[in-house]
Amino acid sequence: MGSAKSNGMENLTAGRNSLKSSLEKSKALGLALERAGPRLDEINQRLPSLEAAVRPIRAQREALVAVGGHINRAVVPAAAVLKVFDAIHGLEKSLSDPQSDLPGYLSVLKRLEEALRFLGDNCGMAIQWLDDIVEYLEDNKVADDRYVVYLKKALKYLRELQYEEKGHLDGGLLGAALDRLESEFRRLLTENSVPLPMSSSSLIDEPACIAPSQLPVAVIQKLHAILGRLIANNRLEKCISIYVEVRSSNVRASLQALNLDYLEISVLEFNDVQSIEGYIAQWGKHLEFAVKHLFEAEYKLCNDVFERMGLDVCMDCFAKIAAQAGFIAFLQFGKTVTESKKDPIKLLKLLDIFTSLNKLRLDFNRLFGGPACAEIQNLTRDLIKSVVEGACDIFWELFVQVELQRQTAPPSDGSVPRLVSFITDYCNRLLGEDYKPVLTQALVIQRSWKQEKFQDRFLIDELLRSIRAIETNLEVWSKGYDDPVLSHLFLMNNHWHLYKHLKGTKLGVILGDSRLREHEQYKEYYSAIFMRESWGKLPPLLSREGLILFSGGRATARDLVKKRLKAFNESFDEMYKKQSNWVMVEKDLREKTCQLIVQAIVPVYRSYMQNYGPLVEQDASASKYAKYTAQSLEKMLSSLFQPKPVKYGSFRIRQSSAKLSNGSNGVTDHDPSSSPTVT
Repeated sequence: MGSAKSNGMENLTAGRNSLKSSLEKSKALGLALERAGPRLDEINQRLPSLEAAVRPIRAQREALVAVGGHINRAVVPAAAVLKVFDAIHGLEKSLSDPQSDLPGYLSVLKRLEEALRFLGDNCGMAIQWLDDIVEYLEDNKVADDRYVVYLKKALKYLRELQYEEKGHLDGGLLGAALDRLESEFRRLLTENSVPLPMSSSSLIDEPACIAPSQLPVAVIQKLHAILGRLIANNRLEKCISIYVEVRSSNVRASLQALNLDYLEISVLEFNDVQSIEGYIAQWGKHLEFAVKHLFEAEYKLCNDVFERMGLDVCMDCFAKIAAQAGFIAFLQFGKTVTESKKDPIKLLKLLDIFTSLNKLRLDFNRLFGGPACAEIQNLTRDLIKSVVEGACDIFWELFVQVELQRQTAPPSDGSVPRLVSFITDYCNRLLGEDYKPVLTQALVIQRSWKQEKFQDRFLIDELLRSIRAIETNLEVWSKGYDDPVLSHLFLMNNHWHLYKHLKGTKLGVILGDSRLREHEQYKEYYSAIFMRESWGKLPPLLSREGLILFSGGRATARDLVKKRLKAFNESFDEMYKKQSNWVMVEKDLREKTCQLIVQAIVPVYRSYMQNYGPLVEQDASASKYAKYTAQSLEKMLSSLFQPKPVKYGSFRIRQSSAKLSNGSNGVTDHDPSSSPTVT
């Protein structure tokens, strides 16, 4: 039993020792594994490269033998491309400043282009050979798969660069060099484009004495050289854009000195042509200057700079400069005038516009005749059409407008209606050398549009119709006065005005001497009636009947003188007060009429007072009867019929195709800045 117990202890001890030994071995193994982990990771990372390194050993013998030839054929063109690429970047150091050495810069730039062209032409071949070897490596599993994928990505990127601009192959060196050349192109233009030193007043006084300075020949030669290189690199449009920007800005600066803000006036900003009449006169001078000097110079300069590109490029460039410099604003202003309200004065202004355009017709055709200037051509044609139609419409409506004025009231002071003075002057202006040829041309053009013929007699007949309508108006207006004496003064005024303002004029020659003499005779006739019916009635009031030798006694004579002086004074005061508001515009008629009145009244009054004045001068109420002296009467009578300090405008046009407005009184005196309108 003891022996058995002893054996059990030994076994237990042996088991404990065995467990202890196993535990120590496990710890040692754990430590060994812990130390082996990083090494395993390192081995795992090296396995792909090891696998790739041993892959050729695993590849077929034929593939390994053939791969050398494929690699050699791909490396040779690739090496040539790399050599050119290195040469291209070597040229970067040779690119000087184009401003200081333009020929040297252009020379290096040309070499850069040639090298880049070689690079672009051969890069494709090199890529194709490299692509072939990659495909061979992949098909024959000579190289690692991941390495092949990397090669494919690199070749894809090269192909993308090849299909884009070739400048990308050099890392953008050529593009940067061309950008600097564009900057030099802009600098040369900017520094040599100087606005003209001028003012609006000097232009109006001497429009032909200003000539713009051209770019120096040396500058144009440099521009040609720069254009050659930029155009070779497909940068013509950018060159044109720079040129148009600089030159149009220069033209705008020259025009700004002329104060052309009026070109922006809209139809709503003025009521009639008279309010901008001065601007229309400036417009013609400014337009002529712009065409004959500024844009003529730009046209020539475009041809000088872009002559090698052809006429189309020159005209396209010039058209853009004209548009951006603001030339279209001139045409738009003219169109605005045509769209304003109708006005007799507007006819003259439209003819002025037509004259300006016609004067520049050959220049327009030469400068703006190409397809590139289609917008300017269309606007010009529209303007001419509107000018011709507007002028002709006003002209043919003139007679109707004069007739419509017949229904208005005559002037309350018996003076010459504005319509009469306006039409006589207006017709003579239309027959003058400044307007008759232009109006005739406009009428001929309008008739030609309607397939009708025009004769010179049409213009004269229409103006004569207006004058005859004026004469008829006078007769009708004269019947509108309640006072027949004022009616006679009105007719005397107007017949004399017509005679005086038509005699010696072209319209007067057309009317003829007999017709003019009729007006003179009418003036004499109505003057006689006027005197008889008004002032001629005063002398009989100073009758001497019953006063001869004081037949009725001194007291009776005194009473009779008082009675007659009282009647004279009352009649004189009433007549003077009334006629003090009447007007004779023509100075010679006014002075002659006053002289006739003085001769009719003053001598009779002076004689009467010399003979019978003493009868009342001693009376306490002498001043009541001996109210005037001969001198005071003469002074008063000589001051009659003076024009009032008023301003006149043209007659107010009324609608011919609608009812007359009750608010319009037709012939009125108003400020000349206001103008007749047709609504």
